[in-house]
Amino acid sequence: MSIRTTLCRTLFLTALLCTAAAQAADPAASASAQARYKQDMALCNSGKSNQNVATCKIEAERALAESRRGGLTTEAPSEYQQNALRRCAVFQGDDRKDCEARMRQPEGVEGSAQSGGVLRESVTIVPVPAN
Repeated sequence: MSIRTTLCRTLFLTALLCTAAAQAADPAASASAQARYKQDMALCNSGKSNQNVATCKIEAERALAESRRGGLTTEAPSEYQQNALRRCAVFQGDDRKDCEARMRQPEGVEGSAQSGGVLRESVTIVPVPAN
């Protein structure tokens, strides 16, 4: 057996042991990741995702692998809110305040990511000045 073959086998076994150790370290997380993967694949197969089937399946497999490595986290609702408000940073003054109001409590929401975007509506009543 050559040194190269021995090295390849050693690296393979090391990777296999690390993967097994990571999965054994948190079986609940592994089960959760597997359940999420099954949901993702069902969505892909249903045709209701916003991607073509092949891309959807690849993304589901990559998400499972990343989850097993501990690289995926679930964002808290407060993080979603912070991300939404960051979109308003490009505006100044009243425009920024209006944008933040739309992000916090829109009066109307239509559209979806699948259709190309979400439109949030907010109505501000401005009285006509008396002459």
